Amino acid sequence: MKTKLTLTVEKEIVEKAKQQAANRGVSLSKMFEEVFAKENPEIEKTESQLAASRLLEWLKNQAPIKELEKSDKELVRAHRIKKYV
Repeated sequence: MKTKLTLTVEKEIVEKAKQQAANRGVSLSKMFEEVFAKENPEIEKTESQLAASRLLEWLKNQAPIKELEKSDKELVRAHRIKKYV
């Protein structure tokens, strides 16, 4: 069952929220519902932020690159050797 809700919020925040909802193609009410329908509501993220979060999570689960286990000095030395060989 739907019910009305009255909030008192700074005008700038209302405008930002309306703009974000418009950018997502949903009403402000729908966006509010989506945020608080979650188990752990958190600030809604844009598509770019969600993609960045997924990328960071994926990177955390990747095996370390062997080259990065070397020190900077070893990497520079290896690069110089390759350059002159």
